[in-house]
Amino acid sequence: MTARAALKSASAIVAALLVGGCTTFYEVPIETPIQPKLDITAFQRVLVAGFIAGGTDELDANLETVRLLRSQLRTKSNIRVIEADVLPLVEVAQGGEQAGADGAAPLPERIRDEKDLASYERVFANVDYWKRIGEEFQNPLIVTGTVLFTPHQRSGFVTREQEAYDSFGRRRVVPVRTYLERKGFILRPKFVFIDGRTGTTLYSESFREEVLYNASQNTPALSSYFELMDRLVPSFLSTLSTQKIRGSRILLK
Repeated sequence: MTARAALKSASAIVAALLVGGCTTFYEVPIETPIQPKLDITAFQRVLVAGFIAGGTDELDANLETVRLLRSQLRTKSNIRVIEADVLPLVEVAQGGEQAGADGAAPLPERIRDEKDLASYERVFANVDYWKRIGEEFQNPLIVTGTVLFTPHQRSGFVTREQEAYDSFGRRRVVPVRTYLERKGFILRPKFVFIDGRTGTTLYSESFREEVLYNASQNTPALSSYFELMDRLVPSFLSTLSTQKIRGSRILLK
């Protein structure tokens, strides 16, 4: 049940109690554990290695994603985080030999869209490369993947609330449709979890988030990136460790 649905359900219960004449109730906070999607009990350490990143030159999505995920894992999980240089995976993939790209089509020099990014994903299938990385860091769980962060524009009618007053001076809020030009960013990360002992992929998951602002609003790319990643971090963490969803229940006395 979503938080919104739970709130509606609780409101319905309260309304029913009031109508029935029973008004003695109290709200009790609860925490529901969500089991991780991936069993990582065999690993004591995690290496957030690096990401194939592209879409815009306004920020280094590889470096920022590694920093953010390492920080979140240090504070919100029990697994030990390895501190190491961030792997320049775009260069690794373009290197050919490390990426296992011999005989394959040449890679685009710059990653601008999903089509460019897809041609780089073969690096994650190179078992020998990831096994060597695992051996270098004593066989940890390896977190890698792709991050596409692209500028986005959209125009059209949107509904917003506007204050209005009637002939008696009474205030009310009415919906108004307005044509707006908006700009922002789309974030498409894919997290790939690799067994450092064998170099094989254990699990992967993709996400998409979007944010739009009024065209007159000047929001830095880095601020938008963190705003979008903030929505995704809980899902990322739930892959590796048990997370708790906070809510409440209405009880009768």
